[in-house]
Amino acid sequence: MRATVSQFGLGNFDIVRVPYIDSVEQIDSTLQEVSTQKALTCHTLVSPNLREAFNRLAQKYNVETIDILGPMLQAVQKLSGLEPKNQPGLMHSLNQEYFKRIEAIEFAVKYDDGKSPLGLRKADIVLIGVSRTSKTPLSMYLAHKRLKVANVPLIPGITPPEELFRVPPHKIVGLIVDPGKLNEIRTERLKAIGLMSDASYAKIACISEEIEYSKSIMHQMHCLVINVSNRAIEETAHMILEHYAKFAEERKLN
Repeated sequence: MRATVSQFGLGNFDIVRVPYIDSVEQIDSTLQEVSTQKALTCHTLVSPNLREAFNRLAQKYNVETIDILGPMLQAVQKLSGLEPKNQPGLMHSLNQEYFKRIEAIEFAVKYDDGKSPLGLRKADIVLIGVSRTSKTPLSMYLAHKRLKVANVPLIPGITPPEELFRVPPHKIVGLIVDPGKLNEIRTERLKAIGLMSDASYAKIACISEEIEYSKSIMHQMHCLVINVSNRAIEETAHMILEHYAKFAEERKLN
């Protein structure tokens, strides 16, 4: 519409939007008002019933109209051989899904690696585990599934934040890994950042101590515990999603 108006140099041309039309009454009142002015009405109605009502009322009030979406729907239908859903609001729904995903990703970044315990009560899922148990990659993967995920590292000698103990057990997922596997991961990590591979961070004895400590915390939490040693991120995420869906369904039933 703006591109069309620009071709006529109509600087004082007003464009008025009337969104979320979902009844014949709205169409009637809108077209009745339009008929009292020198105006052109364009529409993108999807519902067949509303489109039919619009055409009938436009004739009744002698209003000049343009169907913007209709020719596009017909062309795609002819090309694809598919029937349109004729369901209003699908674009709005897609936009909502997009913004939920972005919000979840921002949440995962903000509350990654125990940055702020304030996010724990707001999270859909809280991941806990020792360093290099895939907490951050899992948080980001689940964020793309529109879940708000926070993660907290478990370190011997450092008490987890009090807020963690207030999170419902079904929202907490503990991640553990076999000491030998974690030794390999941490050794490679030390090499990548230019440090000696014999640091205590990668020693089996220290790793075993960390894992036993993390298991004791998870036992206190009464939470789901997943061994991620030989699992891909996608597999672990699927287990967490199933766990989350199970409790979501139980809450609905209750």
